[in-house]
Amino acid sequence: MDFTDQRLSYEKGELDQSLVPESPFTLFKAWMNEALEQKVQEPYAMSLATCGADNKPSVRIVLLREVTDTGIVFYTNYESAKGQDIAQNPNAEVLFFWHELERQVRISGSIAKIAADKSAEYFQKRPHDSQVGAWVSQPQSGEVANREVMEQTFEQLQAEYADGISVPTPAFWGGYEITVEKIEFWQGRANRMHDRIVYTQDDDSQSAESWTTKRLLP
Repeated sequence: MDFTDQRLSYEKGELDQSLVPESPFTLFKAWMNEALEQKVQEPYAMSLATCGADNKPSVRIVLLREVTDTGIVFYTNYESAKGQDIAQNPNAEVLFFWHELERQVRISGSIAKIAADKSAEYFQKRPHDSQVGAWVSQPQSGEVANREVMEQTFEQLQAEYADGISVPTPAFWGGYEITVEKIEFWQGRANRMHDRIVYTQDDDSQSAESWTTKRLLP
């Protein structure tokens, strides 16, 4: 397959460094709200890149579930491949790509588990069958003989935790927060002259709200 003749000219927006807000969270929330208003499908879906002790990067899609004052939160199986990577190397990066808006956002920082009670609170908000499904993945990414084994386990758990019966939060499941150290905002422009503005934490400041912005070459 040859895609060398396939290309688009991005001409839907621009990003002026002199007009961006002081905090990257303000701009990120504005872009996310615009993506929601434009009905971008699951704009909170993000590619999460991790790298364990083997120095081999891995990437997969996870769902953003919260933007805090200092970072972003997602939930997963702690015993998964990504959980193992995170235990070995607390550095991670996520990428949001909104094709309809010709925008992308890269967020990098350190990652750590959130409080167990907060994870449990979110787990209990999930649909009942999704709660049951979380118990099937022990461990997530582990090998299974066939799909029938998965479905049989799911049916057994559904019987054990029928509607109306609370599904306990697994100890192996919960949230992570990436504490943001750098955010890059990318706006596609014509002729590949894209706008790229990166925010980095000001190391000389004691305030978590102090950020420096730079324009990067496309």
